[in-house]
Amino acid sequence: MPQERNPGTALRLDWFEGLRINTPASERRAASLPARRSLKKEWQAAWLLNAVRCIDLTTLSGDDTEDRVARLCAKARAPIEAGQLAALGVEGLTTGAVCVYPTMVAAAKRALVGSGVPVASVATGFPAGLMPLDLRLAEIRFALEQGADEIDIVITRAHVLRGNWPALYDELCAMREACGTALMKAILATGELKTLENVAKASHVAMQAGADFIKTSTGKEPVNATLPVSLTMLRTIRDYHDQTGFAVGFKPAGGLRTAKDALNWQILMREELGRDWLRPDLFRIGASSLLGDIERQISHHVTGRYAASHRLAAG
Repeated sequence: MPQERNPGTALRLDWFEGLRINTPASERRAASLPARRSLKKEWQAAWLLNAVRCIDLTTLSGDDTEDRVARLCAKARAPIEAGQLAALGVEGLTTGAVCVYPTMVAAAKRALVGSGVPVASVATGFPAGLMPLDLRLAEIRFALEQGADEIDIVITRAHVLRGNWPALYDELCAMREACGTALMKAILATGELKTLENVAKASHVAMQAGADFIKTSTGKEPVNATLPVSLTMLRTIRDYHDQTGFAVGFKPAGGLRTAKDALNWQILMREELGRDWLRPDLFRIGASSLLGDIERQISHHVTGRYAASHRLAAG
């Protein structure tokens, strides 16, 4: 059952103003988690298939075309070869969503008709967000008019770096209102926020403003998703849930390329938030190349050999 949507709260600075994070301890904790679970054979295959259903299959390139988006959508409809799924007793597997630029939303919607796969659109001046707010809100509205089901927004990093939490909150509330019934994923661009304290505080403000997901990165920063940053964000999600009773989703993006990455982030989710968060309404992975390596591992598990290169995911 989908979770009740996060309505947000008034801005509560007291929830995070005194927050301090021991960065070395966070790094040690994050590094220890993957070693705590050894997933083999059918268990590993099951976790990898779960990762597939949580992938936001993404193309965000300057040379995107409608044909490329159509190919990506075909892959989202059938991410794993049907015979291999049958051998594993699985049917109807799709990715969690397809994520594209606003101008490609209509093409994605056409290609995904009847599939049940939602279309996510980046907006608000992605990836830098350095546009006037009225234009950023207009871009949200354009994406929705094209048919977007979910909007991945970017924040003004300067608000975080200056500690101007009311400005960040007001910006996010305006974006949430513009999104209407579409899910809003708030991209924090954590690689540009300097400290884990800033990551945690920005996460709190995004959730208080009504974000449905908090997301690590655009995938365009020099440093994207890392386990310590993800650990910090998951703990703020847990704190917010404890305070309000509302569950907010999490989306790591940028740098997740291997099946091992897919397993490591799921283990982190399981250890910090529990099994309930390991499903597409609360966990997404932003990726363009990850699916190819998962396909290889699933093929090897089922057939004893790796998938042919022409079967592997490609935008």
